[in-house]
Amino acid sequence: MSSAKELAERFRKLLGDLQKNADAELIRALQAEMDALLMQKESASAGEIPGWHGIIGESAPMVAIRSQIEKMAAVSAPVLILGQSGTGKDLVAGVLHKLSKRRKEALVCENCAAIPETLLESVLFGHVRGAFTGAIKDHPGHFLSAHKGSIFLDEIGEMPMAMQAKLLRVLQEGEVRPVGGEQTRNVDVRVIAATNRDLAALVAAGGFREDLYYRLNVLSLELPPLAERGEDSRLLLEYFLAKSCAGSGRQLRLSAEASQALSEFSWPGNIRQLQNEVQRLTALSEGPEIQLDELSTEIRS
Repeated sequence: MSSAKELAERFRKLLGDLQKNADAELIRALQAEMDALLMQKESASAGEIPGWHGIIGESAPMVAIRSQIEKMAAVSAPVLILGQSGTGKDLVAGVLHKLSKRRKEALVCENCAAIPETLLESVLFGHVRGAFTGAIKDHPGHFLSAHKGSIFLDEIGEMPMAMQAKLLRVLQEGEVRPVGGEQTRNVDVRVIAATNRDLAALVAAGGFREDLYYRLNVLSLELPPLAERGEDSRLLLEYFLAKSCAGSGRQLRLSAEASQALSEFSWPGNIRQLQNEVQRLTALSEGPEIQLDELSTEIRS
């Protein structure tokens, strides 16, 4: 489906042609373009994500990222996704799996920073009944659950050193042993890892295993910050506003001043910050037109 920008351009061209030569064929073409634009608007209102497999953006950096994703999805080598917080690393991991030969199997996701060190081994590799207090039944673990599929390890840079050694063994040997168990199980899993940290610098400082770093960094994908994506911020703004309004039942639009301020803001928190700002405006704006003084202080200044 064409982007809203492309549809609007064609719509304007058809209007110009219509003024010069109004005939039935041109009117039918105009009606088709209007129907397509309406369909796209309805999709956004229904919560469907536009863009390329849900990745919204037409800037040169994102076109290059899409090309890299397509190439990397065709193989099963590990991928390390780098980028600032809020740049959409989890979304890219999902697309990598969706386009791969493993798409019919599971994509299992885990945030390495969100699980206590004492539980992370059990979460990833499983445990047997009675392995520790509270282990009332066997648990397969994420790697077995992702067998023949993919596993996404977010915030890999926060993984404790002891767990890094155990993860390296799994990647090298292709087998896992649950906590408290004696038997190993073979696993075939594609690992996609992500971090907002400089892993090379972390390796140099002794905070990340060098051998694991090279094992994970077979293919590398660095996502650009939103400040380097030009008009993509406007496309994301339009999408999140339409989605947020649809979810809240409100009809809001941006004033010219508010739109300009949002478009010129550098978004240090990237896509996540932009989405949060739109949600805040949807909840608090008097409406129906969002004014400049309703924006967050950081953006207004």
